[in-house]
Amino acid sequence: MSAAPQAPSRGSIRKTRPLVVKTSLNNPYAVCWSTLEKEDMHFILQTIEQKFKSIGLRKIEDKKKRKKMPFIKKHRVERCSLDVDTSENLKDKRPEANQQVSGWTPVQIRKQLAIGVNEVTRALERSELLLVLVCKSVKPAIITSHLIQLSVSRVVPACQVPCLSATLAPVIGLKCVLALGFKKDTTDFVDEVRAIIPRVPSLTVPWLQDRIENIGDNLETESLGIQDKETLETSFEDLSKHKRKLEGQQVSVALQPLKIKKLIPNPNKIRKPPKSKKTTSK
Repeated sequence: MSAAPQAPSRGSIRKTRPLVVKTSLNNPYAVCWSTLEKEDMHFILQTIEQKFKSIGLRKIEDKKKRKKMPFIKKHRVERCSLDVDTSENLKDKRPEANQQVSGWTPVQIRKQLAIGVNEVTRALERSELLLVLVCKSVKPAIITSHLIQLSVSRVVPACQVPCLSATLAPVIGLKCVLALGFKKDTTDFVDEVRAIIPRVPSLTVPWLQDRIENIGDNLETESLGIQDKETLETSFEDLSKHKRKLEGQQVSVALQPLKIKKLIPNPNKIRKPPKSKKTTSK
């Protein structure tokens, strides 16, 4: 059998658009959390868990959720409510003494902590933390990878603790605890922070100076808040002295003029033809 005749193609063939290629640079450095020993891991988890249990820090939520009633039942309830005395409806709806209000139980203790990745990042950017603990079971790992550079730049010891969320979340009353930070104005967690900091391994970031190794030794002499202020002041003083030395030295730099040998147009650039002016008939 003869093949069916094909319809002639209409219009010109469309030109395929060239692929848009964008250059991107990959990070040559592999920045990762330093490994924590098992003994230190058990010590950190036990100290924090015991402290939270002794203090009684917990978030209470109202589990009583109002069910949406259908349209027919609403009218029946409204008719029945008209027969009831108004005195019963005007009773004060205040929580009883035995009933617990939703929220954090000791609010003062909650203000001394930063719980969650977002809260820890904000506190680190404002340099308000002394210690950062991150859960190892975070997936994907990029959720907490930015805390490595932040903690090193702010001179704050940080480490990745396995099973942190599994041990602390049920004690506090949360579903998960991916990051935990202790603030500088803490008064209830001073002993725990002093005990944990020497066990935290140092982080290595190639483009930042690692200045966390000697923090544990200095914490024994002075209080936590005063010491952090002094370390920040000394770091700023060192930077200012270094800048002054560079300013004092007179560096002679001879700039050479830029010479353009040849201009080559981009061959891949698609240029539109110039629009021809149409002659208007008078």
